[in-house]
Amino acid sequence: MIQGALPSLKPPTLQQSIALAMVLALGAAVSLGVTRFSYGLLLPAMRTDLGWSYTLAGAMNTVNALGYLLGALSMPKLLKRFDAVQILLFGSASASVFMALTGFFTTAEPMLVQRLLAGIASAWVFVAGGLLAAQLGAHQAGRSGLILGVYYGGVGLGIVFSTLLVPVVDYFIPTKSQTWPQAWAVAWWVLAAGCVFATSILALKGQALKRIVIPPKAPNCDSISLQVGKIFLWRDFTYALAGYGMFGVGYIGYMTFVIALLREQSASTTTITIFYALLGLAVMASSRIWAGLLDKYKGGHALAFLNVLLGCAIVIPALTTWLPALVFSGVLFGGVFLSVVASTTALVRHNLPPTAWAAGISAFTVVFAAGQIVGPTMVGWIADGAGGLERGLLISAFALWLGALLAWRRKPL
Repeated sequence: MIQGALPSLKPPTLQQSIALAMVLALGAAVSLGVTRFSYGLLLPAMRTDLGWSYTLAGAMNTVNALGYLLGALSMPKLLKRFDAVQILLFGSASASVFMALTGFFTTAEPMLVQRLLAGIASAWVFVAGGLLAAQLGAHQAGRSGLILGVYYGGVGLGIVFSTLLVPVVDYFIPTKSQTWPQAWAVAWWVLAAGCVFATSILALKGQALKRIVIPPKAPNCDSISLQVGKIFLWRDFTYALAGYGMFGVGYIGYMTFVIALLREQSASTTTITIFYALLGLAVMASSRIWAGLLDKYKGGHALAFLNVLLGCAIVIPALTTWLPALVFSGVLFGGVFLSVVASTTALVRHNLPPTAWAAGISAFTVVFAAGQIVGPTMVGWIADGAGGLERGLLISAFALWLGALLAWRRKPL
C-alpha cells in the first residue's frame, strides 16, 4: 500500500471512482491546464507590451519546465514523509499563489523566478494526482484507462476555463490605461482565483481521496503487477522513457507558440477563442476515445501511436493557414496529447506492482520535464531566425515521430 492511504470498508464502485477521478481532475486543471497552458494565451499581449523576443518568451516556459523537473525529482523523498493527498493540496495552493504573483511583475528576472516556482508546485500536483488516479483505477478491472483519462482530462477543463476567461478580462480592462494594470496582469490574478477555488474543492474531498486503497493482492490488478519483490528499474523502461522525453520536447512548442502563430496569421480573437476552447474540449473527451487503447496495450505501443498522431497535428499549422485545417489541428492535438501522459501511467500500472508506481510515475515525469526544458527555448530560438514559428513546429513534429520510434521498441515486462 502506498503511504498515506487509509483503509476503507469496501472498494469504491465504478461510479464512485469516476466521481473521485473528476475531483482529482481539478488538480490536473490547476497544474497544467491553467498554471502552464494559459501562458500561451497571454504570451502575445505580454510579448508586445514587454518587448520580448521569441527566445525570451520560450525561456519562460523553459524555466517552468525546469521547475517541473525539480518538483518531480523531489517527489520520491516527499512521498516518504507525506501522503499523496497532502502533497496534492499543498502543491495546488502553492501554484495558486505563484500564478497570482506573476501578474505583479513587468521585468523578466522576477517573472522567470515565478514561472520556476510555479513549475515546481505543478509537478507536485500532477504527480500526486496521477498516483492517486492510478490507485483509483486499480479497483476497476478493465476500466483503469477510463479513470486515468478522466483525471488527465482535467487539463482540458483548465484550458477551456483559461480560454473563456482571458478574452473577458481583455474586454473589460482598458488598453494602456494609466490607472489600471494591463489586461494580461489582471488575467493572471483571475486565473489564480480559479486555482484557489479548485484547491478548496480538493481540500473538501481530501478525506475521501485518502480512503483510496490498493489491496496487496486485489483480484482486479494485472497478474504481472503482483510479482513479489518487483521494483522500478530505469533500464527496464529505457525506450519508453526516451520516447516520452521526446514527447516533452515536441508537444510544448505547440502549446507555447500556436496562439502567437495564429496572431501572426491575423486570426481574430473569436477565431483564437474557438480554436483553443475546442482544443480544451478535445482534451476532456480524450478520456473515452483512448481508454480502450490504454487498457489493451501493455508495452510502449500506445505511447508510440499517440506520438505519431500528435506530430501530425503539430505539423499542420507549419504547412497551411487554411482555417478548417488549423481547427482540425487543435482538435486532434487536444484529443491526443494528455492521453500520451496517461499512456505512461498505464504502462507503469501494467508492468509494476502498486508499491513501485510512485517511483515509476516520478521517473516518467522527470524525463517529461527534461524534454520540456529543451522544447520552448529551442522553438523560440528557431522562430527568431529566418524559418519563423513554422520551422520551429516542424522540428517539434520530428521530435515526436522520433519518440514514437523509440517507444515502439518497449515490450511488456
